[in-house]
Amino acid sequence: MKLWAKVLLCVVLMNLLGGAGAFITSSKIPTWYASLEKPPGVPPNWVFGPVWTMIYTLIGISIARFWHFVERGEPKRKGWFWLACQLGLNLFWTPVFFGANWLGVSLVIIVALIAAIAGTIRVFHPQDRVAALLLLPHLLWVCYATYLNGGFWWLNR
Repeated sequence: MKLWAKVLLCVVLMNLLGGAGAFITSSKIPTWYASLEKPPGVPPNWVFGPVWTMIYTLIGISIARFWHFVERGEPKRKGWFWLACQLGLNLFWTPVFFGANWLGVSLVIIVALIAAIAGTIRVFHPQDRVAALLLLPHLLWVCYATYLNGGFWWLNR
């Protein structure tokens, strides 16, 4: 498969996965989320959609590059493992935070997510530096989201 086809496939799949999280989130924004005491620095709600779309697009491109350019073997297996952990935790956080409203549990998940993203970057970097760098916006956004999650938990215990 050509690189462009892998990029297209991965970007579409990542944004579909992101859309699944948005489905859970959308009904909670005007109700539960609106009732929370918010920590300083919470962006307006309209920011989250474009930011996550950009992040999921970059993750998709990163995955396509890793898939395309990295030879089979132990580094590729490790990369897929860390990526699966990262994506699983990312997808799990939304229903825990927005669905179950478990702010403390979601804080634990998001801290683990930081470690998983960092692990993915660490394993991707020697194999494809560009694929690793494409994950940095995700890491930075999740660090910011961890601050927000911690603030929500602290203020609404």
